[in-house]
Amino acid sequence: MEWYNILLLNGAGFLAGFINTLAGGGSMLTLPLLIFLGLPANVANGTNRVAILFQSMAGLKAFQSKNAIDFKVDSRLAIPAVLGAIPGAMLASYLDADAMKKIIAITLISMFLLILFKPKVWEKSMTADPAKPLWWHYPLFVMIGFYGGFIQVGIGFILLAGLVMGSGYDLVRGNAVKKLIILLYTPVALAIFFYNGQVDIKAGLFLAIGNALGAVAAANFAVSWGPKAVKYFLLVALVVVSLKLLGLF
Repeated sequence: MEWYNILLLNGAGFLAGFINTLAGGGSMLTLPLLIFLGLPANVANGTNRVAILFQSMAGLKAFQSKNAIDFKVDSRLAIPAVLGAIPGAMLASYLDADAMKKIIAITLISMFLLILFKPKVWEKSMTADPAKPLWWHYPLFVMIGFYGGFIQVGIGFILLAGLVMGSGYDLVRGNAVKKLIILLYTPVALAIFFYNGQVDIKAGLFLAIGNALGAVAAANFAVSWGPKAVKYFLLVALVVVSLKLLGLF
């Protein structure tokens, strides 16, 4: 691999790691780059999971060092997400994701409008307690895990919606728990992609270096600046990713 391609992977990885840790949609940068570098779309989807794995480990460690996560409480919703990710990743090898991209774009636009007109909802849900998940949280996170296993694009936004609006987290802790959930289901999805020969490990590791550094930088930013700053970053990311998914640029 040429040195400039390595730099491209490192740079795009850093931006994606930062964006994914604070909001979501960083894979909109990395997937097209991997395809541009010559990987088939399904291999790009699998290879991207290598970087996501390292990004999640680095981001979670940074959040943990800032006491932004409680593993005893925050791991409860991770198990159903992992269970959903298994069939999602298996299905990803066979189905085209275009229709799902349109659906998720509409969902993201709805989330943007909710943040814009009901900002308090995204600072912290007043209707739920993270330590006491309700019964419907479990099937919800099975479905979220299914989407994450199927295609990584946009999963950060969906997880944040479930964690903040549904489960009572603020945006800082929600981002920390998001990292935990993604870290737990990504090895399962990655193993399935490996089994199907859909991972370029070299490209994935070069991308992972940037992703991990971006995740650490973003975690420190989130804890230092708080939920309101993360909310504004989330607004911008939602607009850009939604327009991209709808094919407007």
